[in-house]
Amino acid sequence: MRRHHSLPAAPSQHKPDWRVIRDLIPYLMEFRGRVVLALIFLVGAKLATVAVPVALKLIIDYLDKGGSTEMLVGVPLALVAGYGLLRFCSTFFGELRDAVFARVAERAMRRVSLQVFQHLHKLDLNFHLSRQTGGLSRDIERGTNGISFLLRFCLFNVIPTILEIVMVAVILLVVFDFSYTLTVIVAVAVYIGFSVRVTEWRTRFVRESHAMDNQSNTRAVDSLLNYETVKYFGNEQFEAQSYDRDLAAWESARLKNRLSLAFLNSGQAFIIGVTITVIMFMAVRQVGSGEITLGDLTMINAYMIQLFIPLNMLGFVYREIRQSLVDLERMFALLKQKPAVVDREDARPLQDRGGEIRFEAVSFSYHPKRQILRDISFSLPAGHKLAIVGPSGSGKSTLARLLFRFYDVDSGRILIDGQDIRGLTQQSLREAIGVVPQDTVLFNDTIYNNIAYGHPGALETEVHHAARLAHLDQFIAQLPDGYDTMVGERGLKLSGGEKQRIAIARVLLKNPSILILDEATSSLDSRSEHAILSALNEISQRRTTLAIAHRLSTIQDAETILVLEAGRIVEQGNHQELLQLNGLYARLWRQQQQEQTEQP
Repeated sequence: MRRHHSLPAAPSQHKPDWRVIRDLIPYLMEFRGRVVLALIFLVGAKLATVAVPVALKLIIDYLDKGGSTEMLVGVPLALVAGYGLLRFCSTFFGELRDAVFARVAERAMRRVSLQVFQHLHKLDLNFHLSRQTGGLSRDIERGTNGISFLLRFCLFNVIPTILEIVMVAVILLVVFDFSYTLTVIVAVAVYIGFSVRVTEWRTRFVRESHAMDNQSNTRAVDSLLNYETVKYFGNEQFEAQSYDRDLAAWESARLKNRLSLAFLNSGQAFIIGVTITVIMFMAVRQVGSGEITLGDLTMINAYMIQLFIPLNMLGFVYREIRQSLVDLERMFALLKQKPAVVDREDARPLQDRGGEIRFEAVSFSYHPKRQILRDISFSLPAGHKLAIVGPSGSGKSTLARLLFRFYDVDSGRILIDGQDIRGLTQQSLREAIGVVPQDTVLFNDTIYNNIAYGHPGALETEVHHAARLAHLDQFIAQLPDGYDTMVGERGLKLSGGEKQRIAIARVLLKNPSILILDEATSSLDSRSEHAILSALNEISQRRTTLAIAHRLSTIQDAETILVLEAGRIVEQGNHQELLQLNGLYARLWRQQQQEQTEQP
């Protein structure tokens, strides 16, 4: 037996689109002055770095020609001081560059993260029902980190390295003969070519290692989240063996990754060693013939070491830049995802005049081949209560989703106080509607904050009053931490009934003019249900209420009851009228009464 897991999505195989960097430019323009200043410091740091070997050459040449070693006065003191100052400036300007640019990079990460977060909340319900939350959060996290990496390494590693190569090549060309410049250019080209080709080859091992790491972590987390199920069936050994199989695959992938890295580093070291050997051979020969000085030899050696230190990181930087570009593409692709439900350009706020609801010939389907609602028409006067009942899959909850405008109707229209909801702003529409859902999901926060979420600016007395109306006060009083009790992830530390009462209190605090009760008492026992129904009936008297119910006993007081079957209204009337019809509602009523009688 083997429990199947969906494999984590492997990193994108396609070549990264370098044009994605253009999408970052607007985020840099907020601090143009800082960007320019950082570039100035960058150039200053490189100029100082390139000048250090020149200062060293002058010191050695001065001493080699028999100059005085007296360090208190004269030329040696100036040369040594200049050498030290250049060393300091090369580091100091680099630190200034980082300090000036830090605000730019961090602000860009903040702006992009916020924009993606806000955009995700604008996307329609269908997107969020289809998403993989873990993968989505990883895309955002990797994309945000990719911004930081691209900005820092492109500006502070790739560009400075190119600048330094050009400066060194020019100095060697001007001071020495063309052979030095040619050797350096050929060596750098071979080094870059080798690093890029090998990095491309070993990227598959890195990708495989990451995939196996994700898979083993997914299995471990899944097993720990289902701790009780593992214990129920005594499958600790089975879980350990499954986890170890994934770890073995990860171990193998990591080994390939490390061996390929060793090959890359060895190849780079060989190219560096050969280049320095050739350059030094040329320099030593010219020192022997008197064409150049001992200081020139030292300067050339210093340039070679200085040049290949940043190039040493090239393989890593190139691979990470490619991955960062792919991660950025994924994140920016989220921003390009168009929401299915959007406000019109001329959308206006809802003019709340009591909350009369009217459905006119509404039809809707989630998929073209599966029709959910067919030609639904009904009217709910302001301040009245209408209940919707019917078998599972008849379209009851879909009506509430359409009213809340999670989706737009395929045909027909929905009006509130005579206003087509497609012409209203989503914000004003949803401010007027309160929903008590069937499945209540709470934030991993305190009971108080979960209730206050209905109206974040509410006073403490208002929060406590909402809790009393939802009959939560006695339960909260029994808790050691009272309102400060943490509810756990998704509210898992509370029972279903306790979560539902918090949801009711949250809606009471919101105080909307329209109330949607989507089987709001489905998780409650009979005693709690009776108590909460009393509170709901009390607040419903002042609000337009749409109640979706499975238990018919909870909606007997509704002025109108709609009976849905296969997406159509098959019966309509109050409780007594529907019983007298002796149709679907009457059959459902008798069936539920019989089930209650048979319960011990």
